[in-house]
Amino acid sequence: MTLEELGKARYVSLTTFRKDGTPVATPVWAAAEGGELYVWTRSDSWKVKRIRNNGRVTVSACDARGRVAAGAPVLEAEARLLDEAGLKRVRGLMSRKYRWQFWAVDLPAALVRRGARPHTGIAVKL
Repeated sequence: MTLEELGKARYVSLTTFRKDGTPVATPVWAAAEGGELYVWTRSDSWKVKRIRNNGRVTVSACDARGRVAAGAPVLEAEARLLDEAGLKRVRGLMSRKYRWQFWAVDLPAALVRRGARPHTGIAVKL
């Protein structure tokens, strides 16, 4: 599976690793551009904390519940957290790929938080 194919998948299983090496898989929205896979998530999520400690991740296409099909390739990768400019780029990628679903999630959440959008962009390089 190539990065472009993974970027076209509806959901991607992003597996991060705890300090003791235990893998934790999470289904996420993702988009590929410029040789990297981009993910958008809450800043207070555990995956952000785990990536801050260890950038080693694995990625694979999955369904909405995080189930990876039998025999699907699992790719080793390195993740890094993005700054505000990177997050803005990721928001644009997500809004183009997921269209109304992205806005149906992002806008109501921003209204509840009075405009605050506590999210982090993650870049994954294979």
